[in-house]
Amino acid sequence: MKQRIITALVLAPLAIAGIFLLPLKFFMMFTAAIFLLASKEWASFVNSDSTSSPILYIFGFVLAITLILLPIEQLWNVSGIHPMVENGLIVTAAWWFVSLVLVATYPKSGPYWARSKAVKALFGLLTLIPFFWSMVVLRSVNIHHDFYYGGALLLFVFLLVWAADTGAYFCGKRFGKHKLAPNVSPGKTIEGFVGGAVSAMIVAFLASIFFAVPGEKVVMFFVAALITTFVSALGDLSESIFKREARLKDSGNLLPGHGGILDRIDSLTAAVPVFTLTYLLWLN
Repeated sequence: MKQRIITALVLAPLAIAGIFLLPLKFFMMFTAAIFLLASKEWASFVNSDSTSSPILYIFGFVLAITLILLPIEQLWNVSGIHPMVENGLIVTAAWWFVSLVLVATYPKSGPYWARSKAVKALFGLLTLIPFFWSMVVLRSVNIHHDFYYGGALLLFVFLLVWAADTGAYFCGKRFGKHKLAPNVSPGKTIEGFVGGAVSAMIVAFLASIFFAVPGEKVVMFFVAALITTFVSALGDLSESIFKREARLKDSGNLLPGHGGILDRIDSLTAAVPVFTLTYLLWLN
């Protein structure tokens, strides 16, 4: 726990500084670096010998293609968000629904995908490419009028996830009795999940005041926050089934006390794209 806290105290300020201080192009490069590190770890889910896996190159190539098709200057225009981004986020929402089915039916669902390297690689692309683009899209919201507004939105999603994780941990330790997903992550409990959701809603309440959310949008703001909190737990559980199939405890060892990059961003890979979609549909 001590090592986890020390690492978190280093990572959190770095993440916040990156969100608010980096110009958009440099923020995109920062996020791309996270994407590539996470891709390398996903390669270990696909192939136990990740050092010789082509997954990292494939993921990097796909990212480069999307950057060519969707230059950062074209994310927003007078008519709104670029259609490619919006359609991609809708596909992402569909992927997380599929992921929910995979998690809910695991381990029975395992044989249908676990033996296929191509399918596991596809799952990785559906998880990481939308995460990259939604980070950049959310950071760029209203950037020409208020440089920090998109950063505040992105930090709000981070705080939702951090509050949900913290609340789930302590409530699970104190009150946890009923397993949430025993076949996927035996340590997680329904009581912990509820405690995490309550913690996240406290953050959402404070954020609604900070953002001065209009009265007609307050309900949708809390619905968006609750959906985001739910899918953040799904992101965690989804990564767990891939680690289980790969017989890995952690996705990597880059972060002392925390495991790998994927272990730290697993909840965010679901939360950021889904919140970005709800923001575009309901709150923009």
